[in-house]
Amino acid sequence: MFSLVEGLYVFHLIRSGCLFESRLQYVSDSALRVVFTCHEPSIIMTYDTQQCTHTIWSLRKVTPEEQTTVLKCPDQAGPVHTPSAAPSLLSTHLRNVTRLDSPASPLHCHALHNQSRIPASPGLHSRAHSPSISNMAALSRAHSPGVAVPSFSGAQRFNISCHTPSPRGHSILASPNSTLNDTALLPEMEPILPDLCIEQLWTETSAISREKGCQASKVFITSDLCENRYLCFLVESHQQLRCVKFLESNETSQLIFASVTVITAKDAAPLEVSKVFIPGLLSPTFSVQNHQPQLSTPLENISTPARATVQHMSRLEEVGMPSPVLEVRSSTQHHESSWLEDPPFQQAAPHIHAFRDAVSNRVTLELSSGSMLRITIPEVATSDLVKRCLQAIRFILPKDTAMKVLVKWYNSYNAPGGPSMHLEWNLFVTCLMTMMGYNTERLTWTRNLHFEVPLSPVIAPKKARPADTGSDEDWGYLRCSDYHWQVSMRPAGSVQGLEPVWPPGGVDNHESALGLESSALLFPHIPVLFYVLHLLYEDLKLDELQRSGARALVGLLQQLAKDLQLEDFIDLYWRDYPSFIKTFKEACVIDQAQTELMTWPVFLDGDAPCVFSWLSRCLRGQDVAPFPYLPGICERTKLLLTLDMEDLYILSRGVCDCTVFYMLVFLSSGFTLKDLESVPFGVALPIRDAIYQCREHPCSDWSEEVCALIGRQDLTKQAHKVTLGNRKSPPVTSEADEEEDGMTDLHPEVTGLIWSQDLRVQEVRRLLQSSRPVRVNVPHLPEVSDHEYIEEKENKLLQLCQRTMALPVGRGLFTLFSYHPVPTEPLPVPKLNLTGRAPPRNTVVDLNSGNIDVPPNMTSWPSFHNGVAAGLKIAPASQVESAWIAYNKPKSADLANEYAGFLMALGLNGHLTKLATLNIHDYLTKGHEMTSIGLLLGVSAAKLGTMDMSITRLLSIHIPALLPPTSTELDVPHSVQVAAVVGIGLIYQGTGHRHNAEVLLAEIGRPPGPEMEYCTDRESYSLAAGLALGMVCLGHGSNLIGMTDLNVPEQLYQYMVGGHRRMHAGINREKHKSPSYQIKEGDTINVDVTCPGATLALAMIYLKTNNRSIADWLKAPDTMFLLDFIKPEFLLLRTLARCLIMWDEIFPNADWVTSNVPQIIQENIGNQEQTSISEDLNMETLVQAHDYIIAGGCLAVGFRFAGSANSEAFDCLYKFARNFMQCLTTSTATVTGQYNLQTCLSMVLLAVSMVMAGSGNLKVLQLCRFLHKRTFGEMNYGFHMAHHMTLGLLFLGGGRYTLSTSNSAIAALLCALYPHFPAHSTDNRYHLQALRHLAVLAAEPRLLVPVDVDTLKPCYALLDVTYRETQWYEETTVELMAPTMLPELHLLKRIKVKGQRYWELNIDISKGTQHLQSILSKDGVLYVKLRAGQLPYKDDPQGWKSLLAPNLNNRSAEVRTFKPEAISTFTSDAALVSFAEYFCRASENMKHKQETVALLSAILYECVTQEYPEMLPTHISIDQAVRTLERGDLCETFSLWQMKLVLELYESRVLQQQLRDTRRQGHGLLLISEFLPVMKSSADRALDRWLCGEEQDTAITYLRRQPMNNDTDVNMLACFLVYHSIPSLKNMVASDLKGTITLKQKLTTGLLRVCLSSC
Repeated sequence: MFSLVEGLYVFHLIRSGCLFESRLQYVSDSALRVVFTCHEPSIIMTYDTQQCTHTIWSLRKVTPEEQTTVLKCPDQAGPVHTPSAAPSLLSTHLRNVTRLDSPASPLHCHALHNQSRIPASPGLHSRAHSPSISNMAALSRAHSPGVAVPSFSGAQRFNISCHTPSPRGHSILASPNSTLNDTALLPEMEPILPDLCIEQLWTETSAISREKGCQASKVFITSDLCENRYLCFLVESHQQLRCVKFLESNETSQLIFASVTVITAKDAAPLEVSKVFIPGLLSPTFSVQNHQPQLSTPLENISTPARATVQHMSRLEEVGMPSPVLEVRSSTQHHESSWLEDPPFQQAAPHIHAFRDAVSNRVTLELSSGSMLRITIPEVATSDLVKRCLQAIRFILPKDTAMKVLVKWYNSYNAPGGPSMHLEWNLFVTCLMTMMGYNTERLTWTRNLHFEVPLSPVIAPKKARPADTGSDEDWGYLRCSDYHWQVSMRPAGSVQGLEPVWPPGGVDNHESALGLESSALLFPHIPVLFYVLHLLYEDLKLDELQRSGARALVGLLQQLAKDLQLEDFIDLYWRDYPSFIKTFKEACVIDQAQTELMTWPVFLDGDAPCVFSWLSRCLRGQDVAPFPYLPGICERTKLLLTLDMEDLYILSRGVCDCTVFYMLVFLSSGFTLKDLESVPFGVALPIRDAIYQCREHPCSDWSEEVCALIGRQDLTKQAHKVTLGNRKSPPVTSEADEEEDGMTDLHPEVTGLIWSQDLRVQEVRRLLQSSRPVRVNVPHLPEVSDHEYIEEKENKLLQLCQRTMALPVGRGLFTLFSYHPVPTEPLPVPKLNLTGRAPPRNTVVDLNSGNIDVPPNMTSWPSFHNGVAAGLKIAPASQVESAWIAYNKPKSADLANEYAGFLMALGLNGHLTKLATLNIHDYLTKGHEMTSIGLLLGVSAAKLGTMDMSITRLLSIHIPALLPPTSTELDVPHSVQVAAVVGIGLIYQGTGHRHNAEVLLAEIGRPPGPEMEYCTDRESYSLAAGLALGMVCLGHGSNLIGMTDLNVPEQLYQYMVGGHRRMHAGINREKHKSPSYQIKEGDTINVDVTCPGATLALAMIYLKTNNRSIADWLKAPDTMFLLDFIKPEFLLLRTLARCLIMWDEIFPNADWVTSNVPQIIQENIGNQEQTSISEDLNMETLVQAHDYIIAGGCLAVGFRFAGSANSEAFDCLYKFARNFMQCLTTSTATVTGQYNLQTCLSMVLLAVSMVMAGSGNLKVLQLCRFLHKRTFGEMNYGFHMAHHMTLGLLFLGGGRYTLSTSNSAIAALLCALYPHFPAHSTDNRYHLQALRHLAVLAAEPRLLVPVDVDTLKPCYALLDVTYRETQWYEETTVELMAPTMLPELHLLKRIKVKGQRYWELNIDISKGTQHLQSILSKDGVLYVKLRAGQLPYKDDPQGWKSLLAPNLNNRSAEVRTFKPEAISTFTSDAALVSFAEYFCRASENMKHKQETVALLSAILYECVTQEYPEMLPTHISIDQAVRTLERGDLCETFSLWQMKLVLELYESRVLQQQLRDTRRQGHGLLLISEFLPVMKSSADRALDRWLCGEEQDTAITYLRRQPMNNDTDVNMLACFLVYHSIPSLKNMVASDLKGTITLKQKLTTGLLRVCLSSC
């Protein structure tokens, strides 16, 4: 047997076995048919065509032990029934499986185990089969959890047969017979590794008739009302529905199959009704019973209540037959059987043929006439209250009892002529109390339930009237009704002279005492049912929308509490609804014998659970027991108490722990602000307070759901992947419309905020543009002929073109990652315009006229750089595919160099990994040098540090040293070899790969070969090998594992200082024997070739290691003799390398920079004017060495503080840059040389641009602009490239990017900023020009851009940036105005959005930088939300224009109100605007309510300005509760309970106010500071007046437990008891009054003591 799991044609062989016989084998029985599979639980059902039985199996993954057992095949054989025989049987069986099961088949196998106690049939393991692919393709692709198996639903089935195909279209491949003689001829085959296992759980017994053709046609799993689960299968041939009940054992993975029930049925379908299946023997099974198989089943014999057909049937189509629906509806006054047994009706009606399309509680009937009817089964209940009561009953009762109750209710509710929907609760109460043993006809309140006039006349049922005119009895009935006593406070006995009529429910004296029938079904369970219904009642009190349900339930609970004599509960209900509970006078007598029959739970002995009282005790700091609740039913209680009250408890002590609240929200799963609106305001206030605290001080890494709950739209939006949209900046001039300069994709809104005071960005664009002709301004002297004048202009243009050709390198850095290409459009590449315009006639000057000599291939590398610059604009997050890359390939060969640069740029931004391998091969085979260079460097940069083998092979083809000695020599251009060597370093960066390190070490000193091999541009190859070696061993220092025998540092030192060449051992040793015919070096190392690469390799290997012994090798010589042996350029490299090794000793000051100069140089350079210079000293050497060492020290400072914008480092480097510029115009220039000074100046400018990368510093820009204009003298192509790279780094990525100081970034910068720039555009002798673009690998986004979440525009925001403590400084917090460039993230501890303008936001980096890195990678967008009434910094820099500004120094009540018209400036909420319009505007009709208007205006002002408008209903509710209390109109104490909770929370907070953070001062408890004290005072006065008035006797009567008169107003008494937390009478007697009752009035305390003493 195979299972389809991971794909259409991926099968898994399933194996089975019998644990009883210790047998383990494959499922290969051709007589088995899979008829059903299920996802949950993970089971399958099979049918044995020979045994005619159905079997249920569990499906799971095989264990390693079972795999081992299957794979064991010993030689000896034994009896089958012994445990040792299993391997022999398995070995025999494995030789008989079909070819599909052979080890050569690419199919995965699975094993199967049988744990059933019933032995499997003998033929089960002797037959083999394998399903065809067509069958397997039909399987469902759903998987079981944790088990890779297919899932079937409904009637899906999979029949397997080795005979003729089944009628349902399933067929399989036949298998050979399993005999030992047949298999002996087959070769031995190893078994396939099993994956899945099935275990037998249940099989049909002999009690069920076994006949041929009794295979199940429908199989489904369903459950009944009590959640008993059944596996039902329909046997059509026997017209039977067999239902197997199963349940989970203590181990949920094990199923126990219990009883089997057989129902006569023609068809069946699973139906569901409101998540509770309809009742019956198997409630979800809608079956068509058929007691006479030879007859068809009429429509009327559907075993559902009549009401299902009457009210829930609809026709799908009409074919002209008589509709039974009309007949049924016309006979609703008869009993159900009256029309079912009507012979004429039966004969006229068509018969049901089958069921189909069962969905929820709907099913389609297929009639014999061909028509179809869609019917609906009625629900168990439509009222939410009834549904929840039924759930509680089912939860607590035994399943058999609960089933009887639910069936009884369902039959009563859906009986013909059942109740209307609004009377459903009345029917439920009557039905439930009847099952408890009550005589509902004798209880007045239950007897009147069916005769009450509903509150809505629209849904009132029409009743027959005896006459058109009314009578006095009607008036008396209304006065005695329960509704009258709900809305009336006192009896209306004086109205129209009528006699007083007492509330309904009175018991006449002559009537005998009421009793209960102890034989009733639910009589023993009355206490338990009462308790669960009480818990449901408490849960309803926590939902404002269920208040009516709580009031309906309290009547039933009051009756049960009276009868059970539960005084605490009676008192609790009376305090909740005093006027309503007062009407209940009747009580049923339960004698002692009956009481003993009841089941009394232990939890009824304690206090009555009251949710509000429990919360009140929590707020007062008392120890409370956990509040009980019903799992799955009282979810609101669980949410608001067991989870939220922990936060309430913390808040009551003045602590706001956001982490606790975060866990609360995480566990609450789906609780939203909308749900909080239905929570009573007293319960919701602590939660709202916690929400407000978290809204004020959130954590940036909270989930989106939590941010939505606390109302932070900025954080919610931050969770989405968003970037700044592309908005093209306006053109600088009208000429920009004609030519694309490649710099139009920056974000002007961001750059406008960063540099808002000037137009430096436009100036940079002007300096870096290369698409427009340059201005060639040459004065035409009279003595100059026209031809000479043309030559002068062209020579001038040639000088200007040296600058133009160097611009793309800087432009690529300036526009870095600023463009998201459109997949249907090619990438726009700006033109490299090398023409000029000569004033005054604006004539065209061209280099192609032939008047002057132009170097050949002058534009090859500039075009390459232009392509790189265009490609670097593409952001890493862009959608780039292989087809789009090929789509950009130019058709013209002239643009091939640009496309080569484009490919390299795609590698630098990570998109070249998407290029198909076939395209890479196509590009390389064409042999275009530039394309090969760009592609090799691009793929290497895209796979940085991955050791990718495919790229390694690609690079090795271009490096002869990595090829075998016997390999064919390939004609690889020298520049391509250099690029490939650097690519090896990129691919293996930081890996310490032994073989590559050995090869690269040898390649640094590679001697020239025969012919012209390795004779030109040797310096660039040696440098590339050194750089690659440094990258491979980057930062490893002395921990070069496995390279001890290579002596890497010693060999590099020899390459640096010279000496005799060592013989290299290895595969390439033969290649070095043939001497060069052109270069005679002998056995000595040419340090002019090897020194740069070896020096930088040492620097990278020992980077940041502070290894002083290695650093001392790199010290500048301190004697004139040694100085003469070193080129001054190499002193720059040595100084830089030494400082990079001694990383921690680099300091940003001039003293440290000059400390790198040897003493001999310092002494003679400083005193050359005062003292005579010795003849032994070469002043030119000393000056050049001094300048290069200073330049090297400055470059080291640039590396150390790259991207930091360190002011000290900038001042230091800027000073040296100015000094070098001054030297260019002094006499020193003649000694040092213009070229050397330009080189040093370029390096210092690059160093200062590294420090200020991305900052756009104006002083550096001025220096670059000055040098941009210098096109004469020694200013060649290379110096222009350096100066414009400086400009590009200064505005890196348009100010969005800066440089990193990681090891990888420093390695990339060393490759890009190598201090020897090309002399002309085709110069690659000392350094490959393509490596200049590797500086991109050191760039990282660190610009944080605040974006207003409402306007979606960048804005200013004030930040507090906290630095971690380091060895140089303590923990420091600085204030920055964003948009701002952040320092390196590992230096930061915390970033916080501060100030009064925007909501606070805290990004804690101490927990990790992943969240901040995610923000920065999305264009640095940090969403912020403006506070109400505030203006952005751009519109109001000082904060004086804010609408709240006048209120800062005056907080009086008059000032804190505002005109209704002003609210629109604070909020656009339509509800708040309407509230201000109708309730806060003074009008003629409101003159007598000026105090109310003022109060509402003050409340609205506070809620809107403090941004908690959700508290407006709370303020109003408190005010209404107090006003109602003052009038004495409180019919229920619900609102008073809420006010009490608010006051207790407020008092507990005040006690801890001094311990609270000062940030909360002025806010209070989300309430106006003066509001609560005023409301509390009003409530106290109202209750004091009542207590001191005429109602004093009412309290005495209550405390003495004496009966009260019917005309007594008990509402204020209940309010008094609730407000002062007076316990029930039982608790009052058992406890000390002083510790329990907290009353301010001594009169109350004394009164209580007198009352208790007299009791």
